[in-house]
Amino acid sequence: MNYVSTRDKSVKVTAAEAIAKGISDEGGLFVPESFPRFTAEDFENLKNLDYIGRAKYVLKYFLGDFTDEEIDYCVKGAYSGSFDGDMPAPISLVGKEMNILELWHGPTCAFKDLALQLLPYLLTTSAKKTASGKKTVILVATSGDTGKAALEGFKDVPDTEIMVFYPSEGVSPMQKLQMDSQKGGNVHVCAIKGNFDDAQTGVKKIFTDSAVKEKLAEHNMQFSSANSINWGRLAPQIVYYVSAYCDLLSRGEDLSAGFNVVVPTGNFGNILAAYYAEKMGVPVSRLICASNANNVLTDFIRTGTYNKNRDFYTTISPSMDILISSNLERMLFELSGCDDKTVAALQADLSSKGVFTVSDSVKKRLSELFWGGSCDDAETLATIGGMFREYGYLCDTHTAVAVGVYKKYREETGDTKPVVIASTASPYKFADSVLSAVTDKKTDSEFDNVRLLSEVTSTEIPAPIKALENAEVRFKELCDKDKMLDAVYAALEIK
Repeated sequence: MNYVSTRDKSVKVTAAEAIAKGISDEGGLFVPESFPRFTAEDFENLKNLDYIGRAKYVLKYFLGDFTDEEIDYCVKGAYSGSFDGDMPAPISLVGKEMNILELWHGPTCAFKDLALQLLPYLLTTSAKKTASGKKTVILVATSGDTGKAALEGFKDVPDTEIMVFYPSEGVSPMQKLQMDSQKGGNVHVCAIKGNFDDAQTGVKKIFTDSAVKEKLAEHNMQFSSANSINWGRLAPQIVYYVSAYCDLLSRGEDLSAGFNVVVPTGNFGNILAAYYAEKMGVPVSRLICASNANNVLTDFIRTGTYNKNRDFYTTISPSMDILISSNLERMLFELSGCDDKTVAALQADLSSKGVFTVSDSVKKRLSELFWGGSCDDAETLATIGGMFREYGYLCDTHTAVAVGVYKKYREETGDTKPVVIASTASPYKFADSVLSAVTDKKTDSEFDNVRLLSEVTSTEIPAPIKALENAEVRFKELCDKDKMLDAVYAALEIK
């Protein structure tokens, strides 16, 4: 299978090239030329496999220039012993209807682990095929979870350096501590004065600067990305939706009319992976896109106009505090019939004007596939409290957005099909907010609040969160958003 760029279909690369480069030279994102279509027999085979087996089964279709031995090495390395009970994506049935797909049982307690435990293996294997002898420099912009998961995945990986930028006031205290205390000789972390969109825009600008690429090449280095603009980040996310379908089948769920999937998302990658699973034969009926107060995606799904020229809100679900959803570009490519010129024009409008409007045909297809809704902070807290009081289930601030939007969807449409709700982070990553939703008690200490949350809810503190209390803060750098390149050069000791 080859990959093409969303902005220029004449650009055609292998899987290894797509993963090693991260982004096409003209700024487009790599997408598969085609998708496999699984049969009932395929799903019957998948049902009988564990998660590692399912991942290898799915990913082999997207890694055409990887050998079976390489795929086995990558997948086993990523998922063996890294997740609670060796179950990376278990489902909890909450009440009689909500299948909560828990994607936070990995080393950083967030759904990004499912991809970012695997990406270092995929990237280093790809680099050997495409750029042997070069050091790969991973640049990451994060709204909280990607940064820590990428740092953890790439720490001390040979022939790599990783640098993460995060908004100084746009992550939770726990997320900040996770990143700033990261161990590893090849890791670098820098906060920026700005929001996530500023960090993401800065990273993309560095990526596509030919002079910067030449300077790195002089030092035998090349850029790649661990954000979901990299296909190697996105492909592993398809696996857990396929796996969830198999688990529902194994449980005897009646899915003859399909099932709905609810995803809390800001950058659109996680819900895009669910769409790709649907293209491969998973019977997803409706993709429900859940936003917080930064509801640019909700408005786009409902109107066909994407407009980032709006107020930016810092919320209690910070990983969704995003106004430029980079993975939406891949969806636009799909909806436009793989029209690269249309996608390039829309992205140019977004860059120059901050707004674009899709055609009527694209808008119609969009509304058939997706339903968009949003929850503000007050609704999010009410949902956390309600879920715990009614079901004894504790969810984080992002999962609560998904649950709240799902309830709005049910009320508006009357759709009672089975549902899978993506749960993207442990509640303990956002202990202060979650605690305030379930009790009036509170302390002045982040970790005292963590312990109090455990005591009040009779839930266990995840080991990675416990380990942070005495962690040494290694990184304290803060830079202006227009000085990110200087920070990269300093970290790489390039003058």
